[in-house]
Amino acid sequence: MNARKSAVPSPEAIARSHRQRLAAEEGARAIADVERQGVEVRKNMARLRELREAKEAADAVIAASLPAPALKKRARKSPR
Repeated sequence: MNARKSAVPSPEAIARSHRQRLAAEEGARAIADVERQGVEVRKNMARLRELREAKEAADAVIAASLPAPALKKRARKSPR
């Protein structure tokens, strides 16, 4: 016969259940923290990309308004 002794869980079973519950809660907190950090990183990357693109556009406007640089003539090599 394979009957259980009683419906009262043993102290080991209670401790194991408690550890599993704590591990599950900690895992959920860790996952939420990683997702929150990911959102923050993506927001910062978007902010930095906008700043870089604005700077590149401003640099292009400045470069277009400047006169073209004068080409220097190559110096002749002196004969030996």
